[in-house]
Amino acid sequence: QRLMAWADAARRMRVRTNAATPHDARTAREYGAEGIGLCRTAHMFFQPERINAMREMILADDTAGRRKALEKLLPMQREDFTSIFEIMAGLPVTIRLLDPPLHEFIPHTDDEIAEVAAALGASPEKLKSRARALEEFNPMLGHRGCRLAVSYPEIAEMQSRAIFEAAVAAAQKTGAPVEPEVMVPLVGLKSELDFVKKRIDATAKAVSEETGQTFAYQVGTMVELPRAALNAKSIAESAEFFSFGTNDLTQTTFGISRDDAEAGFLVDYLERGVLSDNPFATLDQHGVGQLMKLALARGRASRPELEAGICGEHGGDPKTIAFCHNLGLNYVSCSPFR
Repeated sequence: QRLMAWADAARRMRVRTNAATPHDARTAREYGAEGIGLCRTAHMFFQPERINAMREMILADDTAGRRKALEKLLPMQREDFTSIFEIMAGLPVTIRLLDPPLHEFIPHTDDEIAEVAAALGASPEKLKSRARALEEFNPMLGHRGCRLAVSYPEIAEMQSRAIFEAAVAAAQKTGAPVEPEVMVPLVGLKSELDFVKKRIDATAKAVSEETGQTFAYQVGTMVELPRAALNAKSIAESAEFFSFGTNDLTQTTFGISRDDAEAGFLVDYLERGVLSDNPFATLDQHGVGQLMKLALARGRASRPELEAGICGEHGGDPKTIAFCHNLGLNYVSCSPFR
């Protein structure tokens, strides 16, 4: 503890945690985390008592039907966010809007489909048809991230409302003002971010008027596509912070599927010296790192005070942390135990 106190006095970068639940947040605080760099909201929907409401939203035929299902999810999300804000007691919390493709929430075996259809009062055929419609050849590059919010803005509106209502509730309980950071994932176009941000801002205004409370918040983006890095100057005109999602930025820069490569040819590359490090464990400084460097310089050219951090798995790797320090990032974020 004494040694770490000396390190804390000398260091410049902060250390946040990746946390999806109040339990994760509490564990990280006990280990000294100074905020949350990535709160994955999708994890909250996979809990057994919630996933059917999510499936009901996916099965809905129109916006009104989706909104009705989302009303069931709103109090659940709000409760989670309130607990997390209370635990973090005024420390920064970055919350990523829904990121995974919707097909991940739909069952695929006949038995599961029959069980879920019965629970939802829907026909198995409708559930199968929706699963087929959502199926993609390459879902990682498909209908996910901000693309979901463009197609279904009501999802981003519900999540934003849950965040802002929770911020008001937690601030009243703890006395510590909460300034949530809302992160829009998979942005490659400034126009995508502007589309989603407009709805987030409108929701914040509505919550403020309804509660009679004013609160600060930020809207930023996850830089995980090469196009976002290259166009960081224009994106930073709308984004108030950057968070480097280096898991996907590594995949999209190398053109390598992490799930397939780590069990396949990547082993050969490492054994035969073609690669010195696994790029999904230690950041590739000559490729991915150069995109980060470029994005940071271009982003801060538009917004000199732009805060930036890293929330990919690389955030707990010593070599990567040294690189992030030299790059001028404000913080690294890693799992509670790392």
